Amino acid sequence: MLANHLKTRRFLLFLAALAITRAFQVCAQQLPPIEPPKPIPVPQDQSATLHVSTTEVLVPTLVVKRGGNIVYGLKASDFALEDNGVPQKIHVQEEMDTAPVALVVAVEEGGASVLEFGKFAKMGPLLDVFLSDPSSRAALVGFDSVPHLIEDFTHDGDRINSDLQQLEPGDGGAAILDTVNYAVSLLETEPKEYRRVLLLIGEVRDHGSKHTRVAQLVRKIGESDVLVLSVSFSPALAELSHDSKDSQLDDRTMNMVSALAMVIEAFKKNVVKEVARMSGGEYTTFIGDQRFEQRVLTAAKEVRNRYLISFRPSDLTPGLHTIRVRTTEDYGARIVARENYWLDAPR
Repeated sequence: MLANHLKTRRFLLFLAALAITRAFQVCAQQLPPIEPPKPIPVPQDQSATLHVSTTEVLVPTLVVKRGGNIVYGLKASDFALEDNGVPQKIHVQEEMDTAPVALVVAVEEGGASVLEFGKFAKMGPLLDVFLSDPSSRAALVGFDSVPHLIEDFTHDGDRINSDLQQLEPGDGGAAILDTVNYAVSLLETEPKEYRRVLLLIGEVRDHGSKHTRVAQLVRKIGESDVLVLSVSFSPALAELSHDSKDSQLDDRTMNMVSALAMVIEAFKKNVVKEVARMSGGEYTTFIGDQRFEQRVLTAAKEVRNRYLISFRPSDLTPGLHTIRVRTTEDYGARIVARENYWLDAPR
């Protein structure tokens, strides 16, 4: 009797397994084939890259007082810039807001970012500040473990807004290194006279990048004139990292090998913060809807309020160079400027 019962139970389990297998086969037939990830694009216009052995280094610089008031009207004589500790002769573009903007908005769709989709959906109207010039345009990139282009460059803010309201949850990845690489490559195909800006919205650590190593991205950002503005939605870790001052990175005048090692280590702790600091952009965090909207709006306004300092390096040693910008007088203001650039070997 027991043997018959066991046989019957095994037979029922076999039928259940067969049914489950058949169900998976039916679902697989109904689902569309999985598309392979698109390769990270290579910019076609190589003249857009900062090969600083033959051209100038561009240093976007924001001078802002406590309370958010911008300091206007400064000239070259009001700034001092050091390259690896050596003073440089500089030029300052006096008109700050005349160039059109090429903007890539990179929004994380993976991991816990789904909890922030409601905030992202309200971002569309804020981007109009970036697109105030009729020639300005924006593109939208989404990313989880793979970055992908959602909307190519357009001046139509409504299209970007519609896309932001229809974001779909991704996998558990946050391939920030690959995404920044992808976005910078997109921006480098835009006209050189544009102010090229990446608005990066994601968590602070990379999860899942397969195409880009930290050292590669440090070099890519260092060669580019792309301004990165990053907003993190990992408040507990991000706020702690944002508020703690890394004096080693701010006051360094060590050799270039040590500087590169320190930057790479900082990238591992908080990618979005260090990418912004390298490029001369800003890193901010948010918790609630209102704070997120204010962060994006402030970032958009400050893009056009940056002085564009340029110089020809006196030291042509290839590798990572450290920049320090200050004002010759104390205006009681905070200075935000790119901290590093990469110098190619002479060709």
